[in-house]
Amino acid sequence: MQKPAFPTNEAARIALLHSLNVLDTAPEERFDRLTRLAKHMFRVPISVVSLVDSDRQWFKSCDGVRTNQTPRDVSFCGHTILDGELFVIEDASADSRFADNPLVTGDPHVRFYAGYPLTLHGDIRIGAFCLVDTKPRALNEVERGMLRDLGRIAERELEMLELAATDDLTGLSNRRGFEALALHSLKLCKRAQSSASLLFFDLDGFKRINDVFGHAEGDRAITGFADVLRASLRETDLLARLGGDEFVALVVGADAGSEARVIERVRLGVERYNQLHKRGYDLRFSVGLAPYDLSAQSSVADLIDVADHAMYINKRAGKAARALERQQLAREIAEANV
Repeated sequence: MQKPAFPTNEAARIALLHSLNVLDTAPEERFDRLTRLAKHMFRVPISVVSLVDSDRQWFKSCDGVRTNQTPRDVSFCGHTILDGELFVIEDASADSRFADNPLVTGDPHVRFYAGYPLTLHGDIRIGAFCLVDTKPRALNEVERGMLRDLGRIAERELEMLELAATDDLTGLSNRRGFEALALHSLKLCKRAQSSASLLFFDLDGFKRINDVFGHAEGDRAITGFADVLRASLRETDLLARLGGDEFVALVVGADAGSEARVIERVRLGVERYNQLHKRGYDLRFSVGLAPYDLSAQSSVADLIDVADHAMYINKRAGKAARALERQQLAREIAEANV
């Protein structure tokens, strides 16, 4: 039996899949309708919307199958996601890659398989829309076109799920998307005994920007700060906009002091932004930190709350320090005029 290889963009693929927050959710009519239609159109006993996770394929919709998941290393869909074209096996029992596969030698006794790779972001294939028969068969060009059409409808439905996890203004994950991704990342950190910390960023004086310069300028400030954060974090870190002027970042698998270096890169990035754009105001921010305790059972929401509280304390301290600076400057000016 030939086990499916891993795509070259496996890390990005798994991250995108988990950000949809769809794994292990209840059946939905919009997907079940498609698998019912496929069974009817192609006269096959099994039709599935399969999502390929790290070590399993999980079925969002499975008409004709008595289980909702199988191991990834025996899955046909694991092979489907390796290429952007239809993956068709006319007779698995006569194919050396699959002849001794337990899904062929045992239940459900797969002979024919045809899978359309469900693709998001142009080249990230997260699963397959597939047909299965217990008898060998082939697909003609018309049938291949029909399968592609059904698969593209399933892709549109998955894109709608992604939109529900994405912030419209910045294109970052929203709270829903972030919590799904962060939960997965923290599980990996705990398994590997690797460090993680959550940073909570909040723009200072954002209400004044909206009030004085207008909401369009407020949006520009939000997107500008989001761009600074993107440039300051590593590809392995997670970034999201919770709403308003609040952002969070999960810094994972880093050594001691990584959080301080991230914050310093953000500070320098904000300075460059202010010098370059000169919008009549300066972006400023406050930040709070919440380390992840590997021995505790802290949830993502718990980490956000702790970091939010730390940010608020730092924001108040910053306001007090700026007030003292203004008082000192006023005294110096008064003394100079005496």
